[in-house]
Amino acid sequence: QVQLVESGGGLVHAGGSLRLSCVASGRTFSSIHMGWFRQAPGKEREFVATISGTSSVSNYANSVKGRFTISKDRAKNTVYLQMDSLKPEDTAVYYCAARTTILDVTNARVYDHWGQGTQVTVSS
Repeated sequence: QVQLVESGGGLVHAGGSLRLSCVASGRTFSSIHMGWFRQAPGKEREFVATISGTSSVSNYANSVKGRFTISKDRAKNTVYLQMDSLKPEDTAVYYCAARTTILDVTNARVYDHWGQGTQVTVSS
């Protein structure tokens, strides 16, 4: 079992930055692959970014590529999502998730564990 706790959300103006954190416990951190998803009101949950257990592979949604960066700190069992050049359309609840499969990594259904979510609001 893996427990995930996110933090770092908040209100920011367009063009600003935020860094989300997700602390994982309950399983060897290097053996799980981590991802970030987001869900805006009235919309389906969508993939944002993912990083492999060894941090050697990362993938991003086209909508955030070049603006967001996912990273892991194994010593702290923490995965981060650095969000720069934020836009109002980035407003959503952001969720941290963990998976053991290496397939279909942008699909929320393959993620086994989820955090409670943290709200990010970008004002124009």
